[in-house]
Amino acid sequence: MAWRDAKASKVRLLLFMASIILGIAAVVSIQLFSTNLKDNIQRQSKNLMGADFIIDSKQIPTEGAQAIIDSLEPDAHEVNFVSMVAFPKNGGTKLVKVRGMEGNFPFYGTIETQPTAVAKTYQESGGALVDATLMLQFNAKPGDSIKVGELTLPIAGALQSIPGSSAISTSVAPPVIIPYRFIEATDLLQFGSRKEYQYFYKVQDTVNLTHLEDKLEPALDLENADLDTHTSTTERLGRRYDNVGKFLNLAAFIALLLGCIGIASSVHIYIKEKLKAIAILKCMGASRLQSFLIFLIQIAGIGIIGGLIGSLIGIGIQGLFPYLLKEFLPFTLEITIMAQPIIIGVLLGVFMSVLFALLPLLRTWYVSPLDVLRVDEKSSQEPRKVRYLVFGTILVFLFLFSLWLIKDALYALAFVGGTVITFAILAGVASLFIKMVKRFFPKHWSFTARQSLLNLFRPNNQTVVLVVAIGLGTFLISTLYFTKDILLTKTEIEQTAKNANIIILDIQPEQRDSVAESITAKELPVLNKIPLVTMRMHSLNGTLVNKLRQDTTRQIRGWILNHEFRTTYRDALTPSEELLEGTWTPQVKEDEPVYISISDNLAEDAKLSVGDPVVFNVQGVLMETIVGSVRQVDWAQMQLNFSVVFPEGVLEQAPQFNVFTTHVADEQGSATLQRDLVATFPNVTIIDLRQVYSLVEDILEQVSWVINFMAFFSILTGIIVLIGSVRTSKYQRIKESVLLRTLGAKNKQILKISALEYVFLGLLGSLVGIILALISSLCLALFVFNEPFVPSFIPFVVFVPGITLLVLAIGLSNIQTVLRSSPLEVLRKEG
Repeated sequence: MAWRDAKASKVRLLLFMASIILGIAAVVSIQLFSTNLKDNIQRQSKNLMGADFIIDSKQIPTEGAQAIIDSLEPDAHEVNFVSMVAFPKNGGTKLVKVRGMEGNFPFYGTIETQPTAVAKTYQESGGALVDATLMLQFNAKPGDSIKVGELTLPIAGALQSIPGSSAISTSVAPPVIIPYRFIEATDLLQFGSRKEYQYFYKVQDTVNLTHLEDKLEPALDLENADLDTHTSTTERLGRRYDNVGKFLNLAAFIALLLGCIGIASSVHIYIKEKLKAIAILKCMGASRLQSFLIFLIQIAGIGIIGGLIGSLIGIGIQGLFPYLLKEFLPFTLEITIMAQPIIIGVLLGVFMSVLFALLPLLRTWYVSPLDVLRVDEKSSQEPRKVRYLVFGTILVFLFLFSLWLIKDALYALAFVGGTVITFAILAGVASLFIKMVKRFFPKHWSFTARQSLLNLFRPNNQTVVLVVAIGLGTFLISTLYFTKDILLTKTEIEQTAKNANIIILDIQPEQRDSVAESITAKELPVLNKIPLVTMRMHSLNGTLVNKLRQDTTRQIRGWILNHEFRTTYRDALTPSEELLEGTWTPQVKEDEPVYISISDNLAEDAKLSVGDPVVFNVQGVLMETIVGSVRQVDWAQMQLNFSVVFPEGVLEQAPQFNVFTTHVADEQGSATLQRDLVATFPNVTIIDLRQVYSLVEDILEQVSWVINFMAFFSILTGIIVLIGSVRTSKYQRIKESVLLRTLGAKNKQILKISALEYVFLGLLGSLVGIILALISSLCLALFVFNEPFVPSFIPFVVFVPGITLLVLAIGLSNIQTVLRSSPLEVLRKEG
């Protein structure tokens, strides 16, 4: 019976099926991608690091650390730091990451260069490997020279890739690899220079790296060094991409939810039209279970076939994700097909379709044989308890599935709650609109306009579900556009003339006046002269840091105990700071207590509050201080911010270096300033913030591609739900149109009534979505980004008319039968 009835309604059932296919395809493709990503990371873990484990230190290793390093006999080592380099051929300068390498690194994977052979010969020949993109930018070729500090080296070849680097990190500071023996000759490792010493090891497969890490990590931690194994590093990398996968999974899940809501609404009308036939079956002796199973089998079949088709489509489109995320992946992703996500897709199709169709399906259970004589809007209603039980089951399933995706109960609860609230707002706005139309009905409008408005709250209307379907897709993609505009506006604000866009680091005390003169000679302002003093914490609240490191029950975050703080001193707050607690101390006189100001994140992580004592080790000299105030710091602002700020009158005589900032109007001026400064002061490092802004914009573009891709599923699912919903109510609308023709309405009037109705639906759905996106983006701008919100016009000029026209086209296609045929012919055909 289920098969026979399905054959008679195959077009409508296919539309139900199409509602969930895209959602299943999205979930399966992302599940496959996430599984492939994890497998690739595990399989290529050694290639990603280039070694089995690494010991690294942010300073010259201490005696204790060096003893541990030497006892393990490193197979290769390097020192790396960020610095400026110059190309004598054309005078160009660039901020790069210099890596002084010695030994046969990498042990796994390869250094890819052009020519290929120089990857193995550059250390012996004494040449430099320069990032390939950097060479193109400055038109450099193998054989040309590169100036690193006081040293000029020949370029041995172009560096295309090396284990341990990513596209994003190399965009800011491209790598330049030189032999380790030349590092001293560069004269770049001066006081205050940021540097990292790394020692690479290759071990036998029998060595237990986890045991080695557990044994050595505490000892190295005491010596301000760190140990990373290829397994622990790739676990961190996996967790980072796992978060991306969770976000994409949730976005796909929303598309699936949208399709399921479409199924619930369409099945509701479908079953309603079958109630009379079900009542007749019961008059002929069919049991409740039989009538229920007839339609349950149909919906379950839709779920199985839809899940299978969606899974196959998901297999086809998962290959797009490596392309969309290639800028964020440090390796080439190898795609393989696995059974688990496909099985999940099929099961998800069955469970979701049956679960969301269960409420209308239950009406078949409660149909009375007497309903064959009286089928109306309020007949065959299921008990309220049953309805609440079904709703509760749906929410529990959504929570459990979200928990499986996110692996965090609180986040899963927040996601389900947020989704329910969003759907409720969309449905509430649609219901409110219907009530407002009823309450303030425009009685003086023309007949066709009034009739089209009446259609929005006729029996079997789809107004609410259409507004939810259209509104959610529009909401997702509009929020993306608005949020991207907020972030881009933020970078534009940072680039105004009053803000610095050039930062000059590592200026030694004896160079201060000369560097300032070089800047002002070009008629550029010196906006800030910021002194920097490096120090470490010696004790917190009377407890030595070394003792805290050994305390496994401590609540203080580990980074506090090992961090080398770069502090400054000044007499006033900056625009990016706000005093939260305590009193700001601008200056301190001799023999007075030293009251410092700390950032709120440092106060939280170090468990410090106003009045607590802190002792710093300032290059071997212990300095007692007291926390005088706590500041809120806007770290998002692209300027120098500090965790610890001293008052004036304390650190002036301490070993220090300086940072200058200036503003350059154009790229040519920036290039000239950088070239002249590097030529005169090779040790200084120059950061052009415009390049950072460009990188931010590029990352935003990449992220927007990914989110657009997911929003596409929601939009397309919404369109399919729209088609299904409109087509499902086709028969009700046809009867109304036939009745109007019988009463004398012309084709033009019927066409106009239908057109206006669909225009109202399209406008309402897209406008509700955009209004919700405006509200959410405004909240993001005010409470997250602290920026003014200027919305983009793209959603208004593209989505509103585009979606409205789409709804109009789908709707008008439904009444062609009426317009082409006589009323009697249509009624006979539909009958």
